[in-house]
Amino acid sequence: MSSAQTLKRANTQVLGRPASLGRVALLALALAVALGAILLLAQMLGVTRIAPGEVLRILFTGEGEKVPTLVIWTLRLPRALLGALLGAAMALTGVMLQDALKNELADPGLLGVSTGASLVVAAIVIFNIAIPFGTLPLFALAGGLMAGLIILFSTRLTRDPVRTILVGAALSALMGALITAIVVLASPDELQALYSFLVGSLTGRSTDDLLMVLPWLALGIPLSLLCGRVLNLLQLGDDMAEGLGMSVMRVRFLIFLVAIAMTAAMVAVAGPIGFVALVAPHMTRFLLRTSDARQVLPIAALLGALLLTASDLLAREIFSPAELPVGLVTIVVGSPLALLLLRRALTKR
Repeated sequence: MSSAQTLKRANTQVLGRPASLGRVALLALALAVALGAILLLAQMLGVTRIAPGEVLRILFTGEGEKVPTLVIWTLRLPRALLGALLGAAMALTGVMLQDALKNELADPGLLGVSTGASLVVAAIVIFNIAIPFGTLPLFALAGGLMAGLIILFSTRLTRDPVRTILVGAALSALMGALITAIVVLASPDELQALYSFLVGSLTGRSTDDLLMVLPWLALGIPLSLLCGRVLNLLQLGDDMAEGLGMSVMRVRFLIFLVAIAMTAAMVAVAGPIGFVALVAPHMTRFLLRTSDARQVLPIAALLGALLLTASDLLAREIFSPAELPVGLVTIVVGSPLALLLLRRALTKR
């Protein structure tokens, strides 16, 4: 049997057969339509209700009544677009971490990457450290990278996914304690804003926040989508990947760097929104009935965008005019799945 046939057979055994192009296209179309509908609803609903015809006229012609136009362009549209962009990036990050570590429980929050980035951002906010506009993700990157490197090193010592998650949990607990120490020093006004940030929220996000994160994700998202082939090789196992000429640790480090950079940018503008990165990849693999990363990545991006925008709309409207942080909604939705995945990982041991 030739090496190409061996690789194809291994791919089929580990990843499953790729979904048909028709199935992928139909699923992508359905998710895109659903995302468009949620984005439209996000412009219509709120304290100021706006009719769908008025929304479409404002968006496509720039004409409309003064108040609805101001509400859409300055408040609702930037927030909705930011949510869709962050949701897509979270899902891609989840796919990359799960496949690169060959660990179905991998997630920036569970591995401590989000907490590391949050620690740096919290310190900057509470201690009023002056930094140039747009550089907050760089500082968050330092904290996320520190946590990520510890996890990456730990994976060299163990292939057990549960132990990797336990290392991440311990790391998150340590950095969470440091965040608590910083919170003690906060004033009441700072504490309220910091609480919303630490849970994960899109409340009050504006065009400035969208512009701050856009350069990071405009680079990170395309790079993520190009990782399908190497992620498939990593899923086959380190020995197989190295036998095919891949430098596993180098490739894994580069994938980690892209994932951590996107996570840091997301945390900088919205806080550590949990579980989207965990849930979206698994839902995508279930819908496609394959783990082929070349197909999972783009569909997961659409699904992640849909999940986060829908969760944010629910957070806005469920107790309107009061708003919940979107991170609370994603935790309620994602926690049961995380427990199921942990139980499955334990039963495999």
